[in-house]
Amino acid sequence: MTTPSLDVHLTEADAANALRTDVRTGLSATPKWLPPKWFYDATGSALFEKITELPEYYPTRAERTVLAERAGEFAAIAAEAGVGTLVELGSGSSEKTRLLIDALRATGTLRGFVPLDVSEAALSVAIESIIVDYPGLIVHGVVGDFTRHLALLPATGPAGSRRAVAFLGGTIGNLLPAERAAFLRQLRATLRTGELFLLGADLVKAPEVLVAAYDDAAGVTAEFNRNVLHVINRELSADFDVDAFEHVALWDAEREWIEMRLRASRPMRVRVAQLVLDVGFAEGEELRTEVSAKFREHGVRAELAAAGFRSRCWWTDPQGRFAVSLSEAV
Repeated sequence: MTTPSLDVHLTEADAANALRTDVRTGLSATPKWLPPKWFYDATGSALFEKITELPEYYPTRAERTVLAERAGEFAAIAAEAGVGTLVELGSGSSEKTRLLIDALRATGTLRGFVPLDVSEAALSVAIESIIVDYPGLIVHGVVGDFTRHLALLPATGPAGSRRAVAFLGGTIGNLLPAERAAFLRQLRATLRTGELFLLGADLVKAPEVLVAAYDDAAGVTAEFNRNVLHVINRELSADFDVDAFEHVALWDAEREWIEMRLRASRPMRVRVAQLVLDVGFAEGEELRTEVSAKFREHGVRAELAAAGFRSRCWWTDPQGRFAVSLSEAV
């Protein structure tokens, strides 16, 4: 069993400062907003795992179907391209990525795995599991933010070998269009010509299917959405009355994205003590907590091309709900 290494580019102090900045900026804006990354404390992460098992929430199952069906094809292309290292952005537990690791290992070319995540604790648990299940695999974890630390990704494989970067789960949809463009440009600048990018993207479909996926009958997503207020109460000594906010999921047909919001059920004033900030909410006022863009094939290909990638493959589940695209840095 190899000994894993861990680079820490994002400390707890960095995260605390980022939370303070985001909360002050977002709650002072008109309309108010918060970035979705603050959902994911331990409670939020556990709630999201429950969401992925709900009957309404199809993306996780659909993406897994694509990966299970196409991992061998991806691995063959990666082996031909000389890929020796798999990089995963926003790795979490790296559960779905095992399908890729298994397929790449079967080709005999994979030597290294580089998972990147903002949570050092979650990443450490995932790494320990990976090195037990894949003895001999060189694992180099990176604690970092994929919008800030791409240039620091290591090349963990034989000298001269290439990397394949996986960005799964439809997380690309949480970035606004300008943010997506910046992310893709930064990724291309990080990669060498010929290196590969595997991207999971949720597709446009009937609004009732999309809204149900973000507003389940059991109320798990509502609890997940409100959890961001618990995070702010705990970390910044705020006094949000969490139960006074209603979960809202809306389909924006023009922008082709789902918005999750929290709607104040009554007028209230919230104190964020550590920021010395008072925030007023009118009855019915909404706080946007997440954007989840949905995609069409031509749009994904165009965005990738604009950033310097050439599309190689476009794979979907049998129902056409979710896509995994493979592209090459050119």
